[in-house]
Amino acid sequence: MSDSAYREQIMDHYRNPRNKGHLDNFSFKHTESNPLCGDELEIEVKVDGGAISDIKFSGKGCSISQASASMLTEFVKNKKITEVNELTREDIIEMLGIPIGPVRVKCAVLSLVALKNGIRELEEVKNG
Repeated sequence: MSDSAYREQIMDHYRNPRNKGHLDNFSFKHTESNPLCGDELEIEVKVDGGAISDIKFSGKGCSISQASASMLTEFVKNKKITEVNELTREDIIEMLGIPIGPVRVKCAVLSLVALKNGIRELEEVKNG
């Protein structure tokens, strides 16, 4: 896809976010923020059988942070936690499909940071 097609895809996810909202019943939720630009993101995740069975996000922020959250939630649904833990910031940037400057990388990976920190906290609780 061309840069303009990726930019359109980002704006579509920003204007029409997938999985935005709240879950009635979740295994964990985690909030992260990016104080540099004011992005705030909360992720709620339902885990069944070691996999993400449902995921929602809420918050506010720039088009990059909100679009990447929308894309990430679509991507990780029904994936095993072990697979999700292997995702990297490069995977998120690749998902977005356009060059991301150093200042915007924190915006792009905010949802991944929230998701991984939430998983880590869930595992710490389970392992006592």
